[in-house]
Amino acid sequence: MTDEPVPVAGPRPVSLYNPANLLTAVRIVLVPVFVVIVIMSGMTEPGWRMAACLTFCVASATDFADGWIARRYELVTSFGKVADPIADKTLTGSALILLSAYDMLPWWVTIVILVREWGVTALRFWVIRYGIIPASRGGKLKTALQTAAIAWLLWPVPEPFDVIGTGLMVAALIVTVVTGVDYVLQALRMRGRP
Repeated sequence: MTDEPVPVAGPRPVSLYNPANLLTAVRIVLVPVFVVIVIMSGMTEPGWRMAACLTFCVASATDFADGWIARRYELVTSFGKVADPIADKTLTGSALILLSAYDMLPWWVTIVILVREWGVTALRFWVIRYGIIPASRGGKLKTALQTAAIAWLLWPVPEPFDVIGTGLMVAALIVTVVTGVDYVLQALRMRGRP
């Protein structure tokens, strides 16, 4: 009997072509489709606005689904880690810019949210040598509120109820700023460690 070490299986290789990455790719493809539909609507045609809202909601649903599938079935890939946040920010960013371009949302709100979104992404790269800043509950709430607010503003809601979209966007903006400050503090603490 020999005392040779028993080989231990390494991490299971994950195919690039898996359901989580497929959903991320679908979201990337839906972004230009969504932009074209919004432009076709001119934010005045109810049918086109409904189509834009539904396209945005389907694309947003893939954001929630792909991360869950990747974690649940251990399908995390380097492509997914990079492409998922880019697809998410491109979708949200294009929606906010279009809403501002059609006077549905003040430009300063769009600018604050986009600066926070890309700023947090830059922070994550800045501290990547020291660790990963995980998505917090506040970050998940921020995403949910932004998605709900954008969807409400896209849908041709009758006038007395359009104020709900404004309320959702105010809540999303507050959570966006608060969680952005929290991420900055986390990054500074991480960089300050010996």
